[in-house]
Amino acid sequence: MTQDDSAPPRRVRYKGTHPRRYEEKYKELAPARHAGELEKVMARGHTPAGTHRPIMVAEILEALNPRPGELALDATLGYGGHARELLPRLLPGGRLFGVDVDPLELPRTEARLRSLGFGEDALVVRRMNFAGLPRLKAESGGFDLVLADLGVSSMQIDNPARGFTWKAEGPLDLRLNPQRGRSAADLLATLDEGSLAELLLENSDEPHSAAIARAIHGQAIRTTRQLADCVRAALHAERRDADEAKKALQRTFQALRIAVNDEFTVLDQFLSLLPDCLNPGGRVAILTFHSGEDRRVKKAFQQGLRDGIYAEVVPEPIRASPEERRSNPRSTSAKLRWARVPAG
Repeated sequence: MTQDDSAPPRRVRYKGTHPRRYEEKYKELAPARHAGELEKVMARGHTPAGTHRPIMVAEILEALNPRPGELALDATLGYGGHARELLPRLLPGGRLFGVDVDPLELPRTEARLRSLGFGEDALVVRRMNFAGLPRLKAESGGFDLVLADLGVSSMQIDNPARGFTWKAEGPLDLRLNPQRGRSAADLLATLDEGSLAELLLENSDEPHSAAIARAIHGQAIRTTRQLADCVRAALHAERRDADEAKKALQRTFQALRIAVNDEFTVLDQFLSLLPDCLNPGGRVAILTFHSGEDRRVKKAFQQGLRDGIYAEVVPEPIRASPEERRSNPRSTSAKLRWARVPAG
């Protein structure tokens, strides 16, 4: 008897009653066949493996006020959760440009959105960095609204093969585009102790930067677990508890991710190019997830307001509601800022 090539692959076996490893969560990783399982996971306040829950959707829609016939840019398409909410509000006659640098996730996101009926007339997908705004302006003629969600998507964080998380063993990579640049492991191999401590302080305000740099320096670190063990050892030597060690792990991985992807430089370029790509009356909303990002967005918006580039900016950042923070803990650190250019 020959095997049916069209049959789905056999699921990965796991010990116990519930899957623990990423690749074992076969129901979560096949949402089309197991929608009920995803609802159970989200009801527990978790994000299903391989997916992403868009943050502050209602607040973003209120800030951007998308209308039929308008041109929009989702500068960080990710899983497509925000784009899915924007697109129906732009139709008929409108169009959304969605861009992302991730060559692994972008085709999956485009396929999901196409399956919902959004063709080329409504959705244009480009694999590129959002600092390439001038090229997008040349193609579109300018945008009525722009959204940038600066957070790393959950499907990137949850997949150990991408190296974004200290919670599972994997290669210490941290590249948003694993086909370009050098990995976090390669970066660590080039840094002396002082430079590493400075990087941790600059990119994540790490209060234990010197101790962590001292523990890491000189070690041949190639995996997420090796790095996590060094950070824990440093915090143990500093007599810090498990909760502080967890925060230090989050900040260390964040700092390296920012450095590997040159995120601050790219964000500065994006913010400087943004006003010229907005049509009269155009609106922009940016979601940030740590102080380094938020400082840059705040300063750019406030300076633009003083210079008359922006007609209005949000006076204080908007935070996720208590209900959203309870149901989706990854929204806790998010801050939303918006701005509007003059109508003409």
